[in-house]
Amino acid sequence: MDQIEVGALRVSYRRVGQGPPIILLHGFVGDSREWRPEIEALSGEFTVVAWDAPGAGQSADPPETFGLADYADSLAAFVDALGLRRPHVVGLSFGGALALELYRRHPALPRSLVLASAYAGWTGSLPSEIVEQRLRQTLRAADLSPNDLVDSMLPSMFSDSPPPDAVEGFRRIMLKIHRRGFRTMARALAKADLRDILPEIAVPTLLLYGDQDVRAPLTVARDLQARIRTSTLVVMPGVGHMSSVEAPERFATEVRGFLRSVAV
Repeated sequence: MDQIEVGALRVSYRRVGQGPPIILLHGFVGDSREWRPEIEALSGEFTVVAWDAPGAGQSADPPETFGLADYADSLAAFVDALGLRRPHVVGLSFGGALALELYRRHPALPRSLVLASAYAGWTGSLPSEIVEQRLRQTLRAADLSPNDLVDSMLPSMFSDSPPPDAVEGFRRIMLKIHRRGFRTMARALAKADLRDILPEIAVPTLLLYGDQDVRAPLTVARDLQARIRTSTLVVMPGVGHMSSVEAPERFATEVRGFLRSVAV
C-alpha cells in the first residue's frame, strides 16, 4: 500500500500496471482489498489504482460531517496528486454514487464510468421508507461487536449461493470496518439524490448489476439506464450486490471489454 496526503487526510491506495488509468472505488462496507482479483486481471493493460476511501482500510477517518461532495472533491484531489489524466472510473455501490458525484462536480475528469450495483444515492434510487429503514439498520449495526456487525450486513451482499471462499474473504475485509467511517459513508449515501446529473452524463457508461442484488435491485439499474443516455446495462445472472467479489472473472471481463470499446 502507498499513502498520500489529500488536504488534511491520509489516503492509502494500491497502484499496479501500466497503460490508461482506471480508478476503482469500493463500497461502504469494504476497502481496496476487495478489488484484488480485478487489479490482477486488468493491470496487464491498464494502470489500476484502488483507493481506500477516507474512513476505510488504511486511510484516515474524515470528519463525521463529510458528505458525498466532500468525498468527490477528495477523490478529484487524489487523482490530481497522482498525476492521472482522465481516468476511467469504476465504482461499486457507494463507489458508484461517488463516481456520479465526481462527474457532477468535476465533469472533465472521468474518461468513462462503470457503475456497478450502484445508486443515484439512496434517496435518488430508493423509496423514502426504505432509505430511513436502511440507515437505521446501518447505524445500529455500527454499534455491534465486529462479528455481529458483519453477520448483520453480510447476507444482503451476496446471492443465495455465492462461492464460500469469496464470502469468507469479504468477511475478513468487513471485520476491519472503521465504525466512524462506516457511519459517515452511510449518512452521505442516504442523503444523496443524484437524479439531476444522470441526463447530463456525456461519457460512455457501463451499468453492471447482478440479478440477485437485493440492495440495488434491477429496478434501480433500469432507472439509471433510462436516465443516462450514454449507458449500456449488463446483467450478471446468479450474482448479488458484491458482484466484483462474487463473480470477479465475469466482472473483469465485462469491464475490460467496455474499456477497450471506449479506447477505440
